[in-house]
Amino acid sequence: MARALETVAPEQLSVFLPPATGRVRQSAVLVLFGEGPSGPELLLMERSGTLRSHAGQPSFPGGSLDPGDGDPATVGPLRAALREAEEETGLDPAGVQLFGVLPQLYIPVSRFAVTPVLGWWREPSPVGAVDPAETARVFTVPVADLTDPANRAMSVHPSGHIGPAFTVGGALVWGFTAGVIDRILHFAGWERPWDQQRRLPLDWRA
Repeated sequence: MARALETVAPEQLSVFLPPATGRVRQSAVLVLFGEGPSGPELLLMERSGTLRSHAGQPSFPGGSLDPGDGDPATVGPLRAALREAEEETGLDPAGVQLFGVLPQLYIPVSRFAVTPVLGWWREPSPVGAVDPAETARVFTVPVADLTDPANRAMSVHPSGHIGPAFTVGGALVWGFTAGVIDRILHFAGWERPWDQQRRLPLDWRA
């Protein structure tokens, strides 16, 4: 995966890229893979249903860069991704080996410029929702489930926007998170043929 993603260009990952001018909010997410009972798996979390934005939405751990994180173009995203993941899931950063950084992507609705930081969970530690007001649950999803064509679809946003989605872990993973997963599977060579005409609403439930 690391080798495949070294040459990926930003426009190959998303049509939403940080604007050349104007203020953006710097942030980072941790895309953490580990070895599970049935093979490689990915760490995800589900936002609290009481939040004002992204309520109940599955996502990667992550958040905004702090001034103390350092240069946003170098070490800042790495430090922010690990710090936020520890604060949200309780994982021990010492057991995480970072091995790559994807090009910075953009979430227009919140003006976040997001750097996905790739990690391998070398020494897994217990995880869970540290603050129930922020996080409903923390869970892992086998990569085999993400690549299973039966778990793939396109989500339909009320605005009309259509994007990749995954029905895994009893939830619909959509939006930015699903878009990153979709591109990682594609460029790592793990993607299997799936029905891209299958449509699901955002209120889908298992």
